[in-house]
Order: sequence, then C-alpha cells, then structure tokens
Amino acid sequence: MTKKIILAALAAPCLAASLPVQADAAYRGKAIETIKRDFQPRGQADLDRLAEDGLQTICNRTGNNPPEYIAKRLEADQMAAVKYPADGKLMGDWKKGEKLAQSGRGFTWSDKPGLPVGGNCYNCHQISPKETAFGTVGPTLLHFGKLRGNTPETQKYVYSKIFNAKAHNVCSDMPRFGHVDALKPEQIKDLVALLLDPESPVNK
Repeated sequence: MTKKIILAALAAPCLAASLPVQADAAYRGKAIETIKRDFQPRGQADLDRLAEDGLQTICNRTGNNPPEYIAKRLEADQMAAVKYPADGKLMGDWKKGEKLAQSGRGFTWSDKPGLPVGGNCYNCHQISPKETAFGTVGPTLLHFGKLRGNTPETQKYVYSKIFNAKAHNVCSDMPRFGHVDALKPEQIKDLVALLLDPESPVNK
C-alpha cells in the first residue's frame, strides 16, 4: 500500500468529521484560488510554497486536532524518517548554534538560492538571557539543558525535534528544518549544543 493511499485512508475520518464537507471544500477552494491569484512568485519564493503535503492537509482540515490514533500513526511515520548524523554525535558548537538561532536568512525571496539558511529560532522562542527580542509562539527554551540535562536520550530528542517537530506533535507550527533540508546535520548539531551544552549562555 502506497503512502498516498495510507494518508488518504487515515484522512477519511478526519475529513468526514468536518461537516458539511461540500461547503468546507467550496470555501477552501475559493480561499486557495484567491491566494494563488494574489501571491506573486518572486525570486526563489515560488508558487510551490502554497502546496500542502498530505500531513499538512490533515492538520488544516481538522483545525490542528486530528483524532489521537491518527496523530500517533503519523508522528511515528515522521519519526521513522528522521536522519541522524552518520558519526553518531548529536552535539556540535553552541557558538555556531547561537549565530544560527539569530539568523533568519536563506529562504527569503531576496536571498540567492543556495545561501546558508538560518534557524531564526528567536522569532518564536526565548533562548539566551542576553537576548531581549524574541517571539512567544513557541515555549521558552531558557535553561533548557540546565533543567533537562544533556544525556544521550535528551540529545536525541532535541535533534529529532529540530529535524522534524511533527515527529513529536503532528500539527506543530515549528518548521521541519531537517525534513525539508533547510538545515544540514552539522547545523542541527550546533543548535542542539546551544540548548544543551553547560557552557552555552542558555544554561548559565
């Protein structure tokens, strides 16, 4: 059975729960039509950014609240696709990680394709106490390693969370940095170190 068929089978109960289906489909169709009409491709920001994959479709159609048995199955699929570094090491250089957390460049329309991509972590999280400008979409990560330690299990959790947050919460708002190849393994390792290294300002 192909993944598309599996996703369709899993999505069916979700879609049926959002009645009336025809009215919902018509509304979404008009919304997508409007977005595609008004969104103008510019630079590397092309129209493909408007496309949903099967997992995102399920989250969008259920208000980010699919039935638990479906969510768990999809999370397991996402976790199975997480790619860990070949050398087995999950922590890099926290200083490089801090630079990544501060940088939001790389995928904007004004950037040249192929430029290094930043994590833009401060856009959603409080991280270092020295940084006073941060978003609150995501939870605070201040003292993350101090509170949770940096055991191999914790390192693996943080790495997988950055690689693909939907492996832990299927409808997470957090970008799937490794899954979409926005961040490379070495970059993710540096962000893991930023959160877990005792010498990182995050844990002081």
